[in-house]
Amino acid sequence: MTFDITALRSQFPALAAGVAHFDGPGGTQTPEPVIRAIADALANPLSNRGHTAPGERNAETIVTEARRALADLLGARPSGIVFGRSATQLTYDFSRTLAKTWAPGDEVVVTRLDHDANIRPWVQAAAQAGATVRWADFDPATGELTVDDVRAVLSGRTRLVAVTAASNLIGTRPAIPEIARLAHEAGALAYVDGVHHTAHSLVDLESLGADFYVCSPYKFLGPHHGVLAARPELLETLWPDKLLPSTDAVPERFELGTLPYEFLAGTRAAVDFLAGLDTAAAGGRRERLAAACTALEAHEHVLRTQIDKGLAALDGVVVHSRAADRTPTVLLTFEQHSTVDAYAFLAERGVHAPSGSFYAIEASRRLGLGDTGGLRVGLAPYNSAEDVDRLLTGLSDFLAR
Repeated sequence: MTFDITALRSQFPALAAGVAHFDGPGGTQTPEPVIRAIADALANPLSNRGHTAPGERNAETIVTEARRALADLLGARPSGIVFGRSATQLTYDFSRTLAKTWAPGDEVVVTRLDHDANIRPWVQAAAQAGATVRWADFDPATGELTVDDVRAVLSGRTRLVAVTAASNLIGTRPAIPEIARLAHEAGALAYVDGVHHTAHSLVDLESLGADFYVCSPYKFLGPHHGVLAARPELLETLWPDKLLPSTDAVPERFELGTLPYEFLAGTRAAVDFLAGLDTAAAGGRRERLAAACTALEAHEHVLRTQIDKGLAALDGVVVHSRAADRTPTVLLTFEQHSTVDAYAFLAERGVHAPSGSFYAIEASRRLGLGDTGGLRVGLAPYNSAEDVDRLLTGLSDFLAR
């Protein structure tokens, strides 16, 4: 296993500004190969997809290669990859489509742990269909959302369980395969928000048991758009609202309007970049992604341990990320200080660790933090031990004021 952090960082032009970025959960910086892929797509002939003119063929190739890359990343099939403007938009689209089959008395399960993008679309769709929303709670003392928490709100009327694979606020990773199994035993579908999870774990759609899995490439070094993975056979059973002349083929029937071809080219490049994180790995792209994920997890584990030890040595820091299985994402508050002030103090010193609830409004409230949330420290592949030293020094200086 070979993970060369110095060589890796050299491929991110934004890092030349000197900022230590701990805002990865909100969006990562972009490596040079992704930037080039986007520019190359725009610099060459580009038209609506087809097979005749050069621009048509280029667009078709970009979409085909992007679907294959995302299928490798998510353990899915290319014909089950749907592209959209954002994960939020895709979830709204699918909530409206699925809600067409719901009726009064049906039930939908959401969790207090989730980003609002995997809560509000389902709550609103349920209200329009006359269905009942049931809430799975999590333990604010431990940050854990357990299988039993979900089991407690399932019934024979449950039609869908919407759950996060990893909390974007506190990093908790629930046991998705077991939760999905319970949902299926109840006759429900499992819609999994993988936006935060995908950046830190090898994803396999079948192993997770997810019927739908949504993510955002800009959280794993790519450009801004959304991706949904599902079994093509399941997509064939769903009929979204769409324009009359647009195709009925899957997955295109779910992709409204012209796709952002240049961004899809960038996303393919981002997946290839991730596959090369372990420079000693061999095999196909999926095999190299698996090796890269192992290398990345080892790198992030070292840095997270450094952060945890450093925070434990600081007085007046409250750590809210406590689950046994969690991503390298830490939510902090301070006994005597504002996290907004800490955010500004660190920013003045070239350390970016933002403060907020980050749209995980239900989780923030359940933690007793209201709508304010806390200071979020999240790792990305390009973070270094020096970055962590700067963060911890900055926090120490802030608390000592």
